[in-house]
Amino acid sequence: MTRSAPARVLLWLLALTMVCAPFYGAWRYNEFRRAVTAQEPPPRQAKDAPAGGAPAGSRTRGAAPVVLAYHDIGRDSHSRYTVTPEAFAAQLGALAAAGYRTLSSAEFVAYLRGGPAPGPRSVFLTFDDGTHGLWVHADRILAKYRMRAAAFLITRAVGSHRPYYLSWEEIGRMARSGRWDFENHTHDLHQRSPVDASGNRASALTSRLWLSGEKRRETEAEYRRRVEADLDRSIGDITRHGLPAPRLFAYPFSEANGRNGSVRPTNRTLRAALDARFAAALTNSSDRPLPAGRRAAAAREVQRVEVTRRTDVRDLLTRVERWTAVSPDACPAPLAEPLLWRRSDRTNATGLGALTGTGPYPRSTAYAAASYRPTSTADWSAYTVDARADRLRESENNVGLVVRDGSRDPLAVAVSLSHVRLLERRDGRWREITRRRITAAAEHRVRVTVDGDRTVVVVDGGTRIERLGTRATGGDATGGFALSVRNGDPAGAWPRFTSLTVGPPARERG
Repeated sequence: MTRSAPARVLLWLLALTMVCAPFYGAWRYNEFRRAVTAQEPPPRQAKDAPAGGAPAGSRTRGAAPVVLAYHDIGRDSHSRYTVTPEAFAAQLGALAAAGYRTLSSAEFVAYLRGGPAPGPRSVFLTFDDGTHGLWVHADRILAKYRMRAAAFLITRAVGSHRPYYLSWEEIGRMARSGRWDFENHTHDLHQRSPVDASGNRASALTSRLWLSGEKRRETEAEYRRRVEADLDRSIGDITRHGLPAPRLFAYPFSEANGRNGSVRPTNRTLRAALDARFAAALTNSSDRPLPAGRRAAAAREVQRVEVTRRTDVRDLLTRVERWTAVSPDACPAPLAEPLLWRRSDRTNATGLGALTGTGPYPRSTAYAAASYRPTSTADWSAYTVDARADRLRESENNVGLVVRDGSRDPLAVAVSLSHVRLLERRDGRWREITRRRITAAAEHRVRVTVDGDRTVVVVDGGTRIERLGTRATGGDATGGFALSVRNGDPAGAWPRFTSLTVGPPARERG
């Protein structure tokens, strides 16, 4: 009896399936191996590391988290942005020993949106670009220390140049572990492109590009459409793979500003596009301190502590400590802490000698200035600074004290031999708003109290200047203080600060 044609076809297909199945299985396994790189176990022993941490009471209760910026974890790389697994494990071990906990993206965003601080010691670990070292090395190390992190993906790069970048399969496994969140780093704008006819290149995200075929630069409308399309595509790439929509963005190259002739409108356009899609944008550099906190939340831009191959454990703990918010009553004698000041006079100098009378003094300028703990005091809104200065001479020199330093409305108090002036910052320049005569003397005491939107200046316990209201509100009006000295006589002595104390706001009588 002969088999029917349908039966022969069925048998033929069955035989073909049996022959092809092993090859298909091998192909699928090979594809899986290509898509999912084998993980390496965490280093057996991390390098011994000091626990670090500040003395009890030095932090504000419920301090803001410190955001750390990594790129890749790996061994066979000379890139400054690749941290070895051993170093990464040592860093996490030290943070854990010092009592730090890591945050999820949801916790971090909730804090930025006005929620309570997550605790006295917390960090938000971030990784830019989405490289394979996060899966191969970092994931197992995070698991060891029960920590978590957020990866900022260039979605066009996912699965490309394997195994340099993560694959979507690896990303899915990382997400399911509960240790990772995935945020946005553009789809295809992490590159430098021509911005003029000479071929000069700048960030494709922050700059209007040169259209060589038309011999012109993009219009603002063309720039907006290009950037918005890229951001929307990158968000879609992430959600189409079953992941939550990203709530945070990291600037490529940490550049928030364009490099062409239309910087201001371009920045406004980009800022509007980011604000419409994300809770905040993250960067490693900023024109003013923006640690996570009230000021950063108001700006919707958060500055991170960058971790590189050269960052050892002690350096990391020191930097985290200096970025952690402190309260005014924990800083009674700032002049005794020269390492916590940052010179702001563009001399690249360090130390306080030029402000306290011991030198060295700037050679190319008659001005020296320094800010006290500019990152950890960024959210100060209520405090009193009490200072004494001497060696003052009429029309020759003066000393300055800036409050709300780094805010959108800083105020400067300038004291000379016979005058006190109050100045505010407008359009990049200091402008005098009040001047008072004081008893002529080579030494004066000045006390400045900041209490919300109220600022009170008292000189020598008598002369009083009060300013009510600010030109900024909320986090835009917060900030610590800075000192400066000026000397207009090259042959004369520089003025100096002889004492300085800080504490809660004094009750100044009206």
